[in-house]
Amino acid sequence: MFMKHETYPAALLELVSKANSASRQIPPLFPLTSSVAVNPFLGQTEEPLATASARLARVAGGRVTPARSHWRDKIAAGDIIDDDLTDAVAGPFDAPSIEDIQAALDAGDTDEPNPLPTVAELAADVSGIDWPGLISERIGAFAASHFDNGQALWQPDRTGGTFAAWRQFASRDLTPEIHGLKGFGAFVSATNRSQWRAIGRASETLGIGFDAAATAFHRYLITLEGWAQYGRYLLWQAELAGKSDTTTVELLAIRMVFDEALFHQYREQIIDRWHDIIAEHETPVTPSRDLVIDAILQEAGDRAQQRKLGATFAARKTTAAEDESQRPALQAAFCIDVRSEVFRRALEAQDGAIKTIGFAGFFGLAAAHKAAGSDVCEGRGPVLLNPGVTSSAVEASDADLARRYAARAKRAWGRFKLAAVSSFAFVEATGPVYAGKLLKDAFGTGHSAPADPAPQLDSSVDLATKVTTAKTILSAMSLTKGFARVVMLAGHGADVTNNPHASALHCGACGGYAGDVNARLLAGLLNDSAVRAGLHEQGIEIPADTVFLPALHYTTTDKVTLFEQDIPATVASGLTAELSKIRGWLDAAGALTRSERAARLPRADNGEDILGRATDWSELRPEWGLAGCRAFVAAPRGRTEGTVLDGQSFLHNYDWQADDGFGVLELIMTAPVVVASWISLQYYGSTVSPTLFGGGNKLLHNVVGGIGVLEGNGGAPKPGLPWQSVHDGEAYQHDPLRLSVIIEAPQEAMTDILERHPAVRALFDNRWLHLIAMDSDGQLAARYDGDLKWSAITPAAKNDGASFDLAAE
Repeated sequence: MFMKHETYPAALLELVSKANSASRQIPPLFPLTSSVAVNPFLGQTEEPLATASARLARVAGGRVTPARSHWRDKIAAGDIIDDDLTDAVAGPFDAPSIEDIQAALDAGDTDEPNPLPTVAELAADVSGIDWPGLISERIGAFAASHFDNGQALWQPDRTGGTFAAWRQFASRDLTPEIHGLKGFGAFVSATNRSQWRAIGRASETLGIGFDAAATAFHRYLITLEGWAQYGRYLLWQAELAGKSDTTTVELLAIRMVFDEALFHQYREQIIDRWHDIIAEHETPVTPSRDLVIDAILQEAGDRAQQRKLGATFAARKTTAAEDESQRPALQAAFCIDVRSEVFRRALEAQDGAIKTIGFAGFFGLAAAHKAAGSDVCEGRGPVLLNPGVTSSAVEASDADLARRYAARAKRAWGRFKLAAVSSFAFVEATGPVYAGKLLKDAFGTGHSAPADPAPQLDSSVDLATKVTTAKTILSAMSLTKGFARVVMLAGHGADVTNNPHASALHCGACGGYAGDVNARLLAGLLNDSAVRAGLHEQGIEIPADTVFLPALHYTTTDKVTLFEQDIPATVASGLTAELSKIRGWLDAAGALTRSERAARLPRADNGEDILGRATDWSELRPEWGLAGCRAFVAAPRGRTEGTVLDGQSFLHNYDWQADDGFGVLELIMTAPVVVASWISLQYYGSTVSPTLFGGGNKLLHNVVGGIGVLEGNGGAPKPGLPWQSVHDGEAYQHDPLRLSVIIEAPQEAMTDILERHPAVRALFDNRWLHLIAMDSDGQLAARYDGDLKWSAITPAAKNDGASFDLAAE
């Protein structure tokens, strides 16, 4: 992290540690090409919601829990009853009483908190000049060029790092001086070339000591919005590779240099107020009574949902024990994604002998993949993991060469369109040629690109590794016996156009890509006769006539593509009747799913209206994505089969009695659960605080650098989900609840796993997630209370309306 030849004084080293810690309070922003949901509270998971609310109120302002009117409406509607509030008050809080909560609800919504001002904001108050806006615009102008991922034709000099590049840029940028910041270029030139020393000097000038630095530095990074988060992404990627990155703290240094210069200019006018602000930064972060009450109301809302879910499971009719001697008509493995729940239910309704499986959508193969004709390596796996294998789509040399030439021609054509000299001439000369394409897109008649050839694992992967991998994946899927004639492995993706956030609708477990590559890789692995022979020696007998069929479920249209070309022709010829029947089942299930989804989507009168959304370039809501997600269930499918969960639950097949040593349980709790928590909390954050955590209005979006979107034409990228992804124009489509993780497994096994994984334990101890044990009857039996302790859950109470006394407004 430091230059080896440079020595830093102890006081500066203390500030350096605070700067590094502050950078980890910021969540990463993954670029648009492979964007995934990110927990916006990633840096606060070591503390409970009330404390995080206090911290973020200080450094960012705004609420991070729903307004009290939201809870009043829930109580009035009977969604939250006395038991929920009583249980919440008795929960993990040094809680106010029920009477205190009653009084708080009667008092109405609290004011939106304001963050502690920076020097720029104080200077704006006394000068009338919008210094925060100017700083955001100038840093944005620099960062958009510096971090550009190939969107711009002309690239800047990036040698020496972010801070060094900015010093060159800012020392020649006259904009701040034109607006009244005297001698700013010379001031920047005089700063130390080391970002650490620049932070040290600015801290000394501003009087930011060790005690104040934690939240003061965090405050500065918050003002950088998406740029700080992109820097955090670079650190995330570097650490996955065993390296480090200082981009975030270099951006911190840049922001502090602006305040240092403004402080010199306006010192006499703002010094007293600034001293008071520093004193506030020095105080410990402690939640107020109001914030504790808000956290209790959130807990009550979460428990109300858990009570309803428990009642749903309790009301489920017990089915007869499955006859394992009867071969399934089809086994279909889907991603655990909540969107798959609706389709799985619709597919199972086509024939009682169809069995579906829920499994993380990368199908256990975190691959570094190269598409046909491409040199770009795509991370087709969870962003929490390094790729475990490499793969590529291999074509015959002539076809591959043709693809490469086509890809290069497309890139050249794209650069010609975007180049500064030719862009206007391009519009004038060739604009009319695009009329047909615009009309086709406008009426939703575009077409998807053909699929790549079947991907193949790298030749360096030996047979023993393949067999071990196949056994591990099948065991994790709880699929080690009773194989159907056809086992369909369905990844998922979203077919959309003119949507910068398209990758966010793809598979989060596949790193923001569609899941077709992973499904095809696994199918190829399990169809390999040598691998099957090795599995036989390991005790897993796959019938000779079983075929693993890869597929892709398009969540925008609920159509399914079967990659029949991946199956040897001799095998496929014997499957003609089965494949015809499967296509019919899939078509019927798709129509049923679209009809169910149409009830939620604006302007979708029926299921068929949904089909055109995928290729309509003017469509703001091609689908709802994972809006509404609220539960994660890891249990045998029999516990949820036939239960209508409204596309709001992640469903992972898991049989603890077949999990010797609980290795699969550990994998579920430390990977899919964590990925689901990122998704859930991103939707939560984008709903409760769209200004801070949301992605802004799609109608105002402009792509910047291939990294993110600006809301307008300058500033910083917007993190999180666009407004249209959580709101239909009249009401929210996501209920801000924290994810309830329900697992059928012994409590002792889950406790052991939490004890070994402190970061996962913190999510549950601090109530960013709830953990509930399901018993062998499929009922919610025990709740994890934190500190490795559990309590029994009483049978689901009847929801006969709210008896909580709400005073009139």
